[in-house]
Amino acid sequence: MSLLDRLAMIREPDLSRYRRFVVDGHTVGWVAADLAARLRGHDGVFVVDGETVGLSPRLRDYRERTAAVAGVLQSLRADGWFRGWRNEPYPVGPSFGAGLFEIERAAVPSFGVRAYGIHVNGFVRDGADLRLWVGRRSRHKPTYPNQLDHLVAGGQPAGLSLAENLLKEGAEEASLTPDLVGRAKPVGVLSYLLENEEGLRNDVLFTYDLELPADFTPANADGEIEEFFLWPIDRLIREMSDTANFKFNVAFVNIDFLIRHGCIGPEDPSYLELVRRLRRRPGLR
Repeated sequence: MSLLDRLAMIREPDLSRYRRFVVDGHTVGWVAADLAARLRGHDGVFVVDGETVGLSPRLRDYRERTAAVAGVLQSLRADGWFRGWRNEPYPVGPSFGAGLFEIERAAVPSFGVRAYGIHVNGFVRDGADLRLWVGRRSRHKPTYPNQLDHLVAGGQPAGLSLAENLLKEGAEEASLTPDLVGRAKPVGVLSYLLENEEGLRNDVLFTYDLELPADFTPANADGEIEEFFLWPIDRLIREMSDTANFKFNVAFVNIDFLIRHGCIGPEDPSYLELVRRLRRRPGLR
């Protein structure tokens, strides 16, 4: 196994097996055949044809669309669709900040809509070396229980700015004070479109680096992280190379961190392929 194994799932899925999800003239997602068939039974909200899934033209604004879609999703949920219902609305639209309606987070992969999130690399300097904070997700979480995670990571819900979400997630997940959160530096974006056990993940991750004082110890406040570890880089690389213990997209962000900080350099035989896979930008067309 190797770090490349962690990136093996970054390959564009066969979208010919999906119908485009089109709202107000914009392709905002992709719907698989089984879900499209179920949506035909809700023709007051969804319009399904041979190539696309859309919303009824009678739903003309953000609020109407959100309420109508929510009713359908609750009906599907009662029939066993959607894992890990969160009561957390995500915006759906053609680009960041251009929402056309909201959808329950648990349903996002089923509709292949673009979701946004924040990931914070919390690190400590140890002389010339770095150590990275790693969290272990609760065994009771509905998604990826007991897997390794970042110091702070979370989805970007409707109604919050990125800065507000950083403050919220930082406090909940690691008891970070606003002063510490204010030190987080935006360092880029990672995006991918892939299929996994949840469905079609069409994600954009805003990534941040946060250098923390050596005497800081994170404490989880929302029950989603069971424990934290402060690992040297060689331990981090070994864990990602030899196991699949990291949540899949956390491994993506970790590898990006290692490349940016020179912990994996161009002399490494896998360097070019790691960079190539991370920098591909599959997505809606």
